[in-house]
Amino acid sequence: MPKRSRTGKPDVNQMAANLIDAIAGELPVEPQDLSKNPNAVALGRLGGLKGGKARAAKLSAKRRRDIARQAASARWKTRDSKA
Repeated sequence: MPKRSRTGKPDVNQMAANLIDAIAGELPVEPQDLSKNPNAVALGRLGGLKGGKARAAKLSAKRRRDIARQAASARWKTRDSKA
């Protein structure tokens, strides 16, 4: 059985208070993160969008099969250890 932390479980009283605040329209506004340059973020997203397709296009069929076989093996390895 996987070990799970109990700290992530929200408190019932906090959830109720947040619900009341949301209904009343008094939710706190979180400040926007200004540490990242929006232009750099957009440029990184462009590379990320074409990355997987470009990588698959330059791999040979044999290499793609090898990668898929390794991934399936890794998935089944973790699945077998849980049983």
